[in-house]
Amino acid sequence: MKNKKITTKEITLIGLMTAVTCILGPLSMPLPFSVVPITFTNLVIYFTVFLLGWKKGTISYLIYLLIGLVGVPVFSGFEGGLGKLAGPTGGYLIGFVFLAVISGLFIEKCKGKIYMYVFGMVLGLLVTYLFGTAWLAYQLDLTFSEGLFMGVIPYIPGDIIKIAAAVILGPILRRHLAGIIN
Repeated sequence: MKNKKITTKEITLIGLMTAVTCILGPLSMPLPFSVVPITFTNLVIYFTVFLLGWKKGTISYLIYLLIGLVGVPVFSGFEGGLGKLAGPTGGYLIGFVFLAVISGLFIEKCKGKIYMYVFGMVLGLLVTYLFGTAWLAYQLDLTFSEGLFMGVIPYIPGDIIKIAAAVILGPILRRHLAGIIN
């Protein structure tokens, strides 16, 4: 087995995409009926795995998660710390790890197959929804069904738009940045 070392360029790209997540992650729009805000985090994850692949894209998100965990206000609403991760929306933050892995694997292994990109993104999002809803329901003493209506159902149209944007723009970004990222 070949022992591949990570290059300075790869570290830089991971850091750059982590920075983009740190910039866009806190930007959120609260909804009056839910503690779960609308964020750009999943959209940034889609673009990150398009550009970096699933391994480096997941590393980038994990670094973002650690930055927020130590208290830097990079999570939605410009919050950070263990309290945010342990709070009602923490399950979504953890679920996004699986979003990066799953969607990234489909993007990386099914090159040029848009329907597989969409399938991978939807599958990753379903796992994120599962983690997020279970934790939200537990934290707020809701049934799983109530958690779905508070933390998933209202967000589906926006998430469909984010997936469509990523599927359309992700390959274009990758192609235009190929000289930099490869």
